[in-house]
Amino acid sequence: MADVRKLFDLTGKSAVILGAATGIGRASARTLGGLGARVLCADISADGAEETARAIRDDGGAAHARGCDASSRPDVERLRDAAAAEFGRIDIAVTTPGLNIRKTLFDYSEEDLDRVLNLNIKGTIYFFQAFGKPMVAQRSGSLIACSSVRATTIEPGLAVYGSTKAAIGLLVKGFASEVGHAGVRVNAIAPSIAETALTEPFKQRPALYELYARHTVFNRWSKAEEVAGAVAFLASDAASYVSGSTLMVDGGWTAIDGPPTGLTQLG
Repeated sequence: MADVRKLFDLTGKSAVILGAATGIGRASARTLGGLGARVLCADISADGAEETARAIRDDGGAAHARGCDASSRPDVERLRDAAAAEFGRIDIAVTTPGLNIRKTLFDYSEEDLDRVLNLNIKGTIYFFQAFGKPMVAQRSGSLIACSSVRATTIEPGLAVYGSTKAAIGLLVKGFASEVGHAGVRVNAIAPSIAETALTEPFKQRPALYELYARHTVFNRWSKAEEVAGAVAFLASDAASYVSGSTLMVDGGWTAIDGPPTGLTQLG
């Protein structure tokens, strides 16, 4: 039997991570770099992307960075062109940026709606279009988008955001059906609650922080690196027969009916 560890080895492969400056995107870039991939870190914050690339280089990996607005088709296409020029071929492409404006439907303005749809939906489509073309031409590649637990479970003020994340799941299925003939895989991850700079304010509200933690079977938030592990799996040859899927990385959030009550521990 072949060495199964090699299935997770990304040595010699190229990866583009959009959203690499912070959170799950940053952790994913560092994880893929740690597994041997050459990484192009991209973010609307070029300085933040460069910080991530520097961290990968400090760990002995190969990485560089550039700025990119994920909601801009021209920017995403320029990112694709830069990656193609740098790497020759693009094996892995991951997009993580997303926007949530927490308001009820009655309170959503047209500007709010446009901002969320432009980044979450249009941005994902632009990314798939841009990076899917060279992957189809080379007849291989792994595309990974970022959905959310909010695609399946919801609360007041998240209807628009949740709808966009549910749409990403269907985009993944649809695009997988269109490019599978060329050996290109398309998947998504769906995190629940992760410890990142963006969620740091939750710690200032301990009751709310603990409430969300109790939605999981582990009674804790995830680390961004734990979500990045799922990205690494989908990027690797270990997932060579996985396409059109959304991988829940939610700590069991969708496995239980809200925060546990009553008897929570046996044995």
